[in-house]
Amino acid sequence: MKIVVCIKQVPDAKNVRIDPNTHTLVRQGVESIINPFDLFAVEAALRLKDQHGAHVTALTMGPPQAEEALREVLSRGVDDAVLLSDRAFAGADTWATATVLAAAIRKIQDVSLIFCGKQAIDGDTAQVGPELATLLDMPYATFVKGLELQGDGHLHVVRKTDEGIEEWRLPLPALLTVLRDVGDPRLPSLKHKMRARKAVIPVWGLEDVGLSEDRVGLRGSFTQVVRVFSPPKRSDRWMLEGSVAEQVEKLYQYLKEAKVPGL
Repeated sequence: MKIVVCIKQVPDAKNVRIDPNTHTLVRQGVESIINPFDLFAVEAALRLKDQHGAHVTALTMGPPQAEEALREVLSRGVDDAVLLSDRAFAGADTWATATVLAAAIRKIQDVSLIFCGKQAIDGDTAQVGPELATLLDMPYATFVKGLELQGDGHLHVVRKTDEGIEEWRLPLPALLTVLRDVGDPRLPSLKHKMRARKAVIPVWGLEDVGLSEDRVGLRGSFTQVVRVFSPPKRSDRWMLEGSVAEQVEKLYQYLKEAKVPGL
């Protein structure tokens, strides 16, 4: 059984700053980390490896330094890794990113299960996983909190929704985006650290995945980030004081004066 887990190297959210002149994220001097949600995807894959002897491959698209993220997950027990890096991939939106990932997974061949984190902390779109499944024409489930591989080649998954809990039965191959509920990420082991340090990580570019330039990067993107900015500070905030009953009455009067419909 082949499992692919997609990860992303992102700026550490604790140190993110926005350039007031260019309105873009300041990346220089900012530490990069593995997207925290992706570590739960790695753990979910490794648990299936422990239970069923699966082979786990980590996949990421990014600049050369993203190799660090791949070596980290190798140190946690992932079997091998592939870095998708090419200048042509730069500036990709979620669709162009999913296009490259899909091409790489087709090249790996015979993948039974794909894991992604629920979303990336730098974009917060939660779109790459579903788009990847769509491009690969496979069933998928998002916000998965629990899963079990059944003997008939299906997955039993439990997912969280705004309305409650759902239980699904998915045929393989399939894609899952997972929540932290699947299990806490394991720590790197000395054995795997030594293997990760020596591992040769292949780098696949545009030609390796068989794509044309008009399908990747900025040229292959349907959307483009024009600028990033912090919301302006509000000066009209006020606090309700008094007992609960008094606060409710003040809030009611405020909404009534604001002519909120129904009041």
